[in-house]
Amino acid sequence: MKSKLFIFIFFITLFANAQNKEIDSLKNVLNQSKNDIDKANVYNLISDNYKTSNPKLMLDYANKALQLSKKINHKEAEGTSYLNIGNANIILGNYSKALENFSQAQNIFENQNKTIEVRKGLAKAYGSIGIIFSEQSNYANALKFYLKSVKIYEDLKDDAKSAKLYNNIGIVYKSQGEDFKALEYFVKAQKIQEKLNDTNIGITLTNIANCYLNQKSFDKAFDYYSQAKSSLDNYPNQRALGEWYNNFGLFFKATNKTSKAIENWNQAIKTFQSIDDKFGIADTYIYLSQLYFDKGNYQEALQFANKSLNLSKEINVLEQIVLSEKLLSDIYSKIGNANLALEHYKLYSKANDSLINETNIRKSVQEEMTYEFEKREVIQKEELEKRELLLQEQSKRNKMQLFFAVLSALLLSGIGFLIYNRTQLKKTLTLQKELAEYEQKALHLQMNPHFVFNCLGSISSFIVQNGTDTAVKYLAKFSKLMRLTLEYSKESLIPIDKEIESLQNYLELEQLRFNQKFDFTISKSSDIEDDTALPPLLLQPFVENAIIHGLIPKKEKGLISIKFSLENESLICTIEDNGIGFNKSKEIKESLVSVHKSMALDITKKRLEMMEVSTSQKAHVEIEENKNNQGEILGTKVVLNLPLQYIK
Repeated sequence: MKSKLFIFIFFITLFANAQNKEIDSLKNVLNQSKNDIDKANVYNLISDNYKTSNPKLMLDYANKALQLSKKINHKEAEGTSYLNIGNANIILGNYSKALENFSQAQNIFENQNKTIEVRKGLAKAYGSIGIIFSEQSNYANALKFYLKSVKIYEDLKDDAKSAKLYNNIGIVYKSQGEDFKALEYFVKAQKIQEKLNDTNIGITLTNIANCYLNQKSFDKAFDYYSQAKSSLDNYPNQRALGEWYNNFGLFFKATNKTSKAIENWNQAIKTFQSIDDKFGIADTYIYLSQLYFDKGNYQEALQFANKSLNLSKEINVLEQIVLSEKLLSDIYSKIGNANLALEHYKLYSKANDSLINETNIRKSVQEEMTYEFEKREVIQKEELEKRELLLQEQSKRNKMQLFFAVLSALLLSGIGFLIYNRTQLKKTLTLQKELAEYEQKALHLQMNPHFVFNCLGSISSFIVQNGTDTAVKYLAKFSKLMRLTLEYSKESLIPIDKEIESLQNYLELEQLRFNQKFDFTISKSSDIEDDTALPPLLLQPFVENAIIHGLIPKKEKGLISIKFSLENESLICTIEDNGIGFNKSKEIKESLVSVHKSMALDITKKRLEMMEVSTSQKAHVEIEENKNNQGEILGTKVVLNLPLQYIK
């Protein structure tokens, strides 16, 4: 079992006494309210205060607010009502209804004048939708809505909400295995929470520690676990503390300090027992059983496996039942009790089949939920566009009426003629731009088979030279690279992080092929935003040339450095190698009997020309040799200067 991460939702737990006093006070205000606007707002406030104690009453008051706000056409209160209804449905476990509620809130806030309160409501709707998608493991959509939400909170200078979103974004990246990206956002959240003395900083510090543990950076992990414990001591949170003990136990297990791991897991059990968290206790029993099993102490392992199984059955958590039954089967097998080993293995298989079926059902429901949401989103977008068009048309009509009142018939005829010419010119320019984009896509599709051809040639050579075992590893990396390539084969632009991922896979393939003949580094400026984009496979031909013609002819081990930076509203992509140099490579190629004609560079240059046409900005490539003060060749440097573009 892996360490757990904590997700922040958009409400704060209150103490019961303070909460009850607040609710009583609001009910008094409600009784004294004389107009429906005030009543709708108070209904929403009462609903919000019930979120930590009674989700059914929260739902009841939110529905009252909704009915009243619809009656008086109070859109802001209506949107807030849908947010409260959605939060109540999350607490009640009805994610499908919650997603529909948050989508309705989103639609209402998007169609209002963007006051500060409306923008806050919209940000909360986006963030809540992101939470649902994250809980359903739909990480692409979760990230999309988290980034929308955090952008609004950043513009509003709401650091506390931004910190929560940064943590949630970090969890999405961590769930996808992108530890470095996850750490970037966890650290962002930590810095803000330190500045605000946020009581939740212990949770963020634990998330950071778990990332470092996963990377086996044990010193950093220990430091952050220690900071997290200090914070949790200052701001008690028993559930978070129990999970901290579990994660710290995993740290000591990873560093082979068995007694320390057991000590922390025993503390976790005590902590979870204080709040009757049976799920957390069952998790801890599984950790202890697995540890004793690994150490050969089968009696202790058996004791904790039985405890975890009994507790898992009591709370009916299939994942824990599966793990417990598998442990029991393995333990009985080790102590020579074949009958019980077989019996528990059958129970494990049965529970695992149930878990798979449940997962498949849940996945089917999630896909249907996502489909319905996306369909509603498209409809809402179309309605918004229609509304904007109607407003534009109304504005045009008003202007024309003014013109009729002021200008003569002759002047109106002249204006009509000018408008017609301008429209035709705009259509012409639009067609030219679209044509340039289609030509660029066509060139990209030419690039794909060329790239695949080179890679297949490499695989063939690699199988002959290195044998099947290593070739399988090479093919696995190649398949991952092909998946990324096919995923974006129809796109004219891809996120810069995906281009970096493709380059890293390709360079790892070439390292295997040439027996670690070279090292490589890839770096990206922190100024570059996540949605910065560039055409796919644009840099790969230059990297390939650097390897084949620059580094491979060199006797010593080579190095390739790839850097992405910003300069004067342009994206600068720099590829440097310490190979034999451009001119020397050209001489070697010309001396060969059969010279291969490289299509990749010609295609790439044509793609840059098309990029200039479609963006109306400069796009060019510069290739030069690096030399020292004595004029000796130190390698080749390729610099691509690209227009700054973003994923829409």
